[in-house]
Amino acid sequence: MKNRTGLERGVAVVSVCAGLFGLAPVHAQDEGEVTEVIVTGSRIKQNEFDAPTPTVAISAASIERAGTTNLTDYLRNLPALLSSEDDLTNTGSQGYIGSTGLNLLNLRNLGEARTLVLVDGRRHVAQLPETAAVDINTIPMDLIERVDIVTGGVSAVYGADAVSGVVNFVMKKNFEGLVGRVQYGGSEAGGANDVLATLTGGLNFADGRGNISGSIQHTDRGRLRASDRSYLRGANYTTMRRNPDDPGDDPSIPDEVPLNDIRFFDSARAGAIDTDIDFTPDTLPDGSDYEIPRFVSPYYSQGGSGTPLSDYIGDLLPEAKTTVASVFGHFQVSDAVNFFGEAKFVHGKATAYGQPTFDFYLFEHADNPYLPAAVAARVVPGAMADSFEDPTAPDGVLVSRDNFDLGVRGEEVTRDTMRFVTGVNGDVWSRYHYEVSYTYGQSDIDSLALNNRYNDRFFAAIDVVTDPLTGQATCRSNLDPSALPYQPAQGFDFSGPLSFTPGANSGCRPLNIFGEGVADPAALAWVMLNNKTTSRLTQNVFNAFVSGPVPGISLPAGDIDAVMGVEWRREGSRSNPPLADQLGQTFGNVILPTDGDFDVKEAFAEVRIPVLADKPFVERLQVSGAVRVSDYSTVGSTTTWNTGLLWVPVRDVSFRGTIAESVRAPNIAELFSPQSQTFESILDPCDTANLANGSSYRVANCQAILSALGVANPGAFTDPNSATIPGMSTGNASLSEETARTYTFGAVFRPRFVDGLAVSIDYYDINIKQAINTADAQDVADNCVDQPSIDNVFCDSLTRTAGSGAISTFVVQPENVASFRTRGIDFNIDYRLDPVRLGMDADIGTFAFSLVGSRLDRLTTIPTLGAEQIDQRTTADLSSGTYAPKWTTVFDTTWEYHGLTVNYGYNYFSKTTRYSLQTLAGNPDQASRSNIYYDARATHDLSASYDFAGGYRIYAGVNNLTDERPDYTTIYPVSPVGRFYYGGVKVSFGGR
Repeated sequence: MKNRTGLERGVAVVSVCAGLFGLAPVHAQDEGEVTEVIVTGSRIKQNEFDAPTPTVAISAASIERAGTTNLTDYLRNLPALLSSEDDLTNTGSQGYIGSTGLNLLNLRNLGEARTLVLVDGRRHVAQLPETAAVDINTIPMDLIERVDIVTGGVSAVYGADAVSGVVNFVMKKNFEGLVGRVQYGGSEAGGANDVLATLTGGLNFADGRGNISGSIQHTDRGRLRASDRSYLRGANYTTMRRNPDDPGDDPSIPDEVPLNDIRFFDSARAGAIDTDIDFTPDTLPDGSDYEIPRFVSPYYSQGGSGTPLSDYIGDLLPEAKTTVASVFGHFQVSDAVNFFGEAKFVHGKATAYGQPTFDFYLFEHADNPYLPAAVAARVVPGAMADSFEDPTAPDGVLVSRDNFDLGVRGEEVTRDTMRFVTGVNGDVWSRYHYEVSYTYGQSDIDSLALNNRYNDRFFAAIDVVTDPLTGQATCRSNLDPSALPYQPAQGFDFSGPLSFTPGANSGCRPLNIFGEGVADPAALAWVMLNNKTTSRLTQNVFNAFVSGPVPGISLPAGDIDAVMGVEWRREGSRSNPPLADQLGQTFGNVILPTDGDFDVKEAFAEVRIPVLADKPFVERLQVSGAVRVSDYSTVGSTTTWNTGLLWVPVRDVSFRGTIAESVRAPNIAELFSPQSQTFESILDPCDTANLANGSSYRVANCQAILSALGVANPGAFTDPNSATIPGMSTGNASLSEETARTYTFGAVFRPRFVDGLAVSIDYYDINIKQAINTADAQDVADNCVDQPSIDNVFCDSLTRTAGSGAISTFVVQPENVASFRTRGIDFNIDYRLDPVRLGMDADIGTFAFSLVGSRLDRLTTIPTLGAEQIDQRTTADLSSGTYAPKWTTVFDTTWEYHGLTVNYGYNYFSKTTRYSLQTLAGNPDQASRSNIYYDARATHDLSASYDFAGGYRIYAGVNNLTDERPDYTTIYPVSPVGRFYYGGVKVSFGGR
């Protein structure tokens, strides 16, 4: 996009150590209650003690107690999902084109493309065109039985994309009865109100051999604008900016300090007018002097006449409405034949506004009838000809403007998704289970760009003259169809197709840009437009497998269990942007149609071998493994595998470990995207303020590049760009798959002498090689000058303007050039205290305590070949959405007493740096110690519910009890929603 620059929270984890304990509460189990189920991470039926892969399972009750209508808001409190995208990160100026309303999960900070989202162990069609990213808004909350999070490579079990792990939503089956729920919530500070209404029903038939159930859920989440928060409005808004008291870069003075009332120095909402054409504003339309009281960088000032930076924040949350209708059914003919099916329909619409169109140095003729007399009197004759070295240039003024009065740009995205699953399963020969299923999914997406602009019409409409016949203002092109608007600073190509035919019947109406709110509505209607991009994603998956003991082989410790199966999958995506965007006629990016698909044929197998059992110091010892062979229509053949070990020396202690090799094949966007225009902000590495923030080669390379362009003093170069820079992005059909090696090792403690206690600790290490990565424009600029020579591919992808040295354009595309490495330790503690069970006479209810935490020990990336390793641990990069605190914990405690349930949750992560560690190492005076870090997050949530006789429940709660505020950044480390109250009622008639 072209821009200017309550987990209830502690997650009452069902069997907090869940990979080993399975997915039922540990405290509810007795020795004889072990059952075999399908545990996420394997298709082998096994009891809860046999899974070596670390898994966290979240109960439906925990989700409901959190009080949120947005499931991702709940999940991203968990350490492994901290960097997931939610409404805050995908709204207004924070989002990207087509992202409004999307909620995407991101495990381990490795990206949503490496996180596989499943529903009942099956793939789900995506909602982000050209990707496999699943919008979590399509998952109905009241139908969730539990959520399993497997944070290890399981591509051998589920196929590509499970590089960082799997999030599996296990849905309720065999639902019987009727349950309805209504909830309303709102922020104490205003805005962000939301409503949830659900109705779920089901019935058994044919003596319980059949069941049909369904659910309808509607959520309505309210809009939140930056202007709804006083600390984000006008002069109150504070950001880190270059220190105006450190012009000489004194190492004892911080380079950046927090400043309020920051404004763009060179543009204004009503128009900043340059009368002597020296590219510095002189006056406003009312004739008053344009004030720039204090520069804080080459293109910002503190105070003055410019447009406040706060005006560009836009919406913080979208207005989002989603309806999900689901139907499930099955009918068991016999033990060997059980037919099942499900259907889901989702309709969602999200709307948000971000930034207006903006223009720099629009030329207006001195004889424009709208030119105010006070401004016309200050026009310097011949200045235009001198500045542009064009002796034929007419006299006039330059206008730089932030066009809020023409309409703030936004988008309204409508997403319609349908998904069907049908199949048959059963048990044969008493010991074998089979399943055959087919899944079809389709998402239709209409993305309506709001308040876009025809550039050619805009330039024609502001080229105003006086009609000699009527004496009225009119467009020059109405009188002279061959007259092209004179705009030497805009770079717009009028030689291409125009959106109108110049002449008396063109419809052009003169547009007055001298002042805010003075434009003729009829002129705006001719210039502005809402245009729509349509997209369709499709997914077809056929899967068949059989599981059971290997015939003819039995070990002393038990049978060898195995699974064998095949899978075929086809993914397709096509997008058709509006013709005006394809032709480059609008203010937005040049976007071309995309149409791509791929298919993959796979065979897979799993095995579990019981090596020893019931021996001294070996109550159970087993090994497991899986392998998957795939044949892609795009990248050819791949092989993935994993192996695991489970050792239970005594009943109270278990040790587990896995080694896995996973792959991710490139998605449709990475392979097939056509060359299209993009806009990105770039902090020029050759700017004098950034020279110390790179490698040892940066200073010399910048000197060489800028000197060759004719820059007089390269060592004192300041970046003249104050807006995003246009560039081109494209796909790469030559990409191959990326490969990840994952290690996990852990232990689980379940001491018999502390009834109800379970503790787990797991180490993980994920190393991705040949990773697919698109170096953004900033990486291209940095890597150009941070290598031993400027004779490299990055400098070839970057263009600078002769004379000024400014970066003018760039080219980016995905390559198999990156590597990622992350490792850390996860720990979970779950304790349920039942005084009656412990022999106490007092009936004071039961208490449950849960702590889910993580320590991040490494998060590094090498984004491109030849680049230096980037250490992201303890940093927060708001532009990429990477949040990597060293410590993250979620604590939860629940008290239950005769229908009353009270829950308290505490969410914490440690402080993170505003700047990369490389920047801080190369420039220790970047900021004062108190401003280097974002504060730690520490929020408190409280909820209570009461169950009445007859199936009635009322509940209420407050999230962010102490009303913590975000940093200057508006969305981090806590939400700007603030203290949030909610309440609801749930009615059950025989439902479970």
